[in-house]
Amino acid sequence: MSVPVMRGRDQFHRYRGAIMFLSRLVGALPRRCRLRLLERFRKTRGKKGLAARYILMKTLARACGDNVAVFPDVYLLNPHNISIGSNVSIQPMCYIEGGDSTDPAHGVFIGNDVSIAHGCTLIPGNHISSDLSLPIKDQGVARGAIHISSNVWFGARVIVLANVNVAEGCILAAGAVLTKSTIENGVYAGVPAELIKKRGD
Repeated sequence: MSVPVMRGRDQFHRYRGAIMFLSRLVGALPRRCRLRLLERFRKTRGKKGLAARYILMKTLARACGDNVAVFPDVYLLNPHNISIGSNVSIQPMCYIEGGDSTDPAHGVFIGNDVSIAHGCTLIPGNHISSDLSLPIKDQGVARGAIHISSNVWFGARVIVLANVNVAEGCILAAGAVLTKSTIENGVYAGVPAELIKKRGD
């Protein structure tokens, strides 16, 4: 007789009260201290690492829902510009840059029930390069946003660039580089990523 496996969201709700209590305690620490702790726990494995990163992101992110699993070796830069829904998993070696903009419309916005596989990169800004008389690195960055709707699956090593909206129900195939917004339930692949089919067709 097989024993049913408890899903992550079930385990989260079992301990939700204690997790929220710890989040309130940790939230009293100075922001700089919490950022250092997030870096300190970046490589910590197991449930201890998952809990520590969640508690810290709950206090640092623009928004952070329930049951957010940030696995080891994930880089979350400028988390105050990152918004994450519920039931989200971010696998190892991902790089998510919230950006340093003070505009609340800028940053990274992730919906509910999103799975982000290993090695994905989300960057909501692009280098300005229009002035041919200046080195590109001296022209600054045009800041923007990435919006990921609910029920989206990122394959490994997907890259999403600035000002892209990933519609609900999309699948981004491994290695895709997404430079433009998608349609609902689309499956995208390639460099740059193109629609190859719709789910259910």
